[in-house]
Amino acid sequence: MTTSIETLLGNDAAYLLEHTSTTMDSDRFCLPGPDFIERVVCGSDRNQRVINNLARLFGNGRLAGTGYVSILPVDQGIEHSAGASFAPNPDYFDPENIIRLAIEGGCNAVASTFGVLGAVARKYAHRIPFLVKINHNELLSYPNSYDQVMFGGVQRAYDMGAAAVGATIYFGSAESRRQLVEVAEAFEKAHELGMATVLWCYLRNSEFKKDKDYHTSADLTGQANHLGVTLQADIIKQKLATNNGGYTAIKFGKTSPLVYDQLTSDHPIDLCRYQVASCYMGRAGLINSGGASSGASDLAEAVKTAVINKRAGGTGLISGRKAFQRPMKDGVELLNRIQDVYLDKTVTIA
Repeated sequence: MTTSIETLLGNDAAYLLEHTSTTMDSDRFCLPGPDFIERVVCGSDRNQRVINNLARLFGNGRLAGTGYVSILPVDQGIEHSAGASFAPNPDYFDPENIIRLAIEGGCNAVASTFGVLGAVARKYAHRIPFLVKINHNELLSYPNSYDQVMFGGVQRAYDMGAAAVGATIYFGSAESRRQLVEVAEAFEKAHELGMATVLWCYLRNSEFKKDKDYHTSADLTGQANHLGVTLQADIIKQKLATNNGGYTAIKFGKTSPLVYDQLTSDHPIDLCRYQVASCYMGRAGLINSGGASSGASDLAEAVKTAVINKRAGGTGLISGRKAFQRPMKDGVELLNRIQDVYLDKTVTIA
């Protein structure tokens, strides 16, 4: 164990690094590993071009050949406004610096908008896998409806040389069924063209807030993941579970007492493991988001999330604001420290 990981975890080091999960045995899962493509993906209905692009994504950057991924996502210029996202470091108004950060940071891929990636595609699409985010929630329409709408077509992503496309569905929202149809059609087209697919499986409904915010409950996010894999997403992006019991709190939908009595516990690794189980027991990789930048604690928070994700059976981390809202050298270091968790063989599956 490297001292740096233990130090960054602080008082949570033993709690996270020594936890033994008694919910679902790890041997039930399709765990990440150097042979993940051959062992899991090649048995699916994905065509050879999709498999090639997934292999390219898993084979790039510092985590190449491990079965884990580190992705830099920068779509916040639309999702949160360019000012809110890039004012802390105006260099990232320039798309080229976003790509440079992903390359110098050793990422497997860079995820961004049609505009960002298209602006520098001929210079960089062959150097790092492009993941084009095809729909967004923009915050300029007033009042905002918190809806995801398409910003371009799958063919355009293919033409710029993208290895994958990504999309968001706000499960639980009034618009979710329209989004579901749009994304299903887009993902089918992407697979036909040979691109991999990544789905942001987020929850949005004011009724999901009761005594606490259940937008990050293991049971509700797990169901969102399950729906996402059913749409044939190759990788699922989800916020790290922070609580449980969403179904029972909102008194809607169906679940089983076994979910809470046997398949989960209140330990963060076990909550995340349920998210992985909902991704067809890991046949679609779960990557957790890094969350907003909170300043000096960013590195410790990112490493903690990476440890939880890895020990639960997840596939990696997708962290943006914590990396690009600071000088590039510091952003590269943060990305590398996240990757170090997945490279450290002493951080094992719980």
